[in-house]
Amino acid sequence: MRKRTGILSNARRAALEQLLGKSEARTKKESADYGKSLRKAVPRDVFAAWCPQPTRPAAADLIRSQDAQRVPELVPIRHERMAISPFAFYRGAALVMASDLSPMPTTGIEVQLCGDAHISNFGLFLSPERRTVFDINDFDETTRGPWEWDVARLVASIEICGRERGFSVKQRRNAALEAGRAYREAMRGFAQRGNLDVWYAHVDIDNLLDEMAGDLSKSQRKRAGKSVKKSKGKNSLRAVNKLTEVVDGDLRVISDPPFVVPLRDLAQAAGATVPADLDMARVVSTVLAAYRKTLPPERAALVRSYRGVDMARKVVGVGSVGTRAWIVVLEGADTDDPLVLQVKEATASVLERYVGKAPQRNHGQRVVEGQHAIQTVSDMLLGWTSLPDGNGHVRDYYVRQLWDGKGGIDLDSIEPKSLCRLASACGWTLAHAHARTGDRFAIAAYLGKSEIFEEAMATFASAYADQNERDYQVFCDSRRVTATA
Repeated sequence: MRKRTGILSNARRAALEQLLGKSEARTKKESADYGKSLRKAVPRDVFAAWCPQPTRPAAADLIRSQDAQRVPELVPIRHERMAISPFAFYRGAALVMASDLSPMPTTGIEVQLCGDAHISNFGLFLSPERRTVFDINDFDETTRGPWEWDVARLVASIEICGRERGFSVKQRRNAALEAGRAYREAMRGFAQRGNLDVWYAHVDIDNLLDEMAGDLSKSQRKRAGKSVKKSKGKNSLRAVNKLTEVVDGDLRVISDPPFVVPLRDLAQAAGATVPADLDMARVVSTVLAAYRKTLPPERAALVRSYRGVDMARKVVGVGSVGTRAWIVVLEGADTDDPLVLQVKEATASVLERYVGKAPQRNHGQRVVEGQHAIQTVSDMLLGWTSLPDGNGHVRDYYVRQLWDGKGGIDLDSIEPKSLCRLASACGWTLAHAHARTGDRFAIAAYLGKSEIFEEAMATFASAYADQNERDYQVFCDSRRVTATA
């Protein structure tokens, strides 16, 4: 029997590279050798440096450049939410950081990026099997790009979060280092595992919560337990109880402008005919028709078994405020069998300005396919569609269940040790996403066994947090000037 050498002939390599791309054509050893060789061209300590470019666009200008595509009356809410604190500003400033990272050196190894991997975008949700999962939970900006960008955004967010909590320089750096260390060690671990093992790997949420609970006082543990229990109860039934009322025997979304505005109110304000009950069912059916085609047949049939009841525009998030987001209330067997879907606008990822256009024609599809690639498990009703906006434009959307057990770690009361543990879980989770979608052997070999990479990233995080504070102050000052003009 001929012994396998793991070495490809030149002809075989050329054929594979043309079919799969260079990284996929490399053997495991060749990828590792390639990753290690990159240290010469891109030393690992190069990531410590942050120096704004002389031509750096003003952060406030970049943020306002996004306003034109958003619902005009909601834009002030977005600015108001971003002005709450430097951390809130950072959460809404994904475009600013993408612009800042674009001229910085990278290894050139691409993965499916989250695109907005700050610490608030990691959290809890329920899998289709009703198991509590810890994972990335926001994918609006997902696209292919340099793995370093996600790590930089995560580590900087940990430093900024620590500042908001009033932690010491040492405590903040320890948490930032922990995120980088967890990423590096997890990636090295994934490089030793098979493809299926990597695909199925997940954070043990019970161990994570137990470890974090051990850092808390008795009263803090009690609050944390309530928070987890509350997240498990966030489902369609709770959404209906919170967001709707019964009018003449029918469910109706409660109007709370400008945060929740029923379709009937928007229609009335525009001088259009307000949909009646039967018409509302037809409107919802029309809205969901194209979406159902993106689902597997059995799940499309499940959605089709529900009847449309009401629909409303709902303000969501911080950076997302102003994009078009709808909630759709559906009823199944009876009023105690609701389903609430969120239909959220998907615009071009902020990263596309710097890495090129995503291949998907529909940005909702980009979000959905990116989420499926990155997450261990995803919402079983995740799909996409396109809808006209009434002004002659067709806009892309993705669709998911509203809430469905979604919850986060309370960053407003987190303690230093718990921040370190959370940072570690986020670093591991990010490495898992990248290992599933990129050349884990090359990344792991590049990172190596030393602490050079995480030390550099922690240094960058501190310097970038300073930049974020300067940008935040200019943004707030510009709002005051606009308000007094």
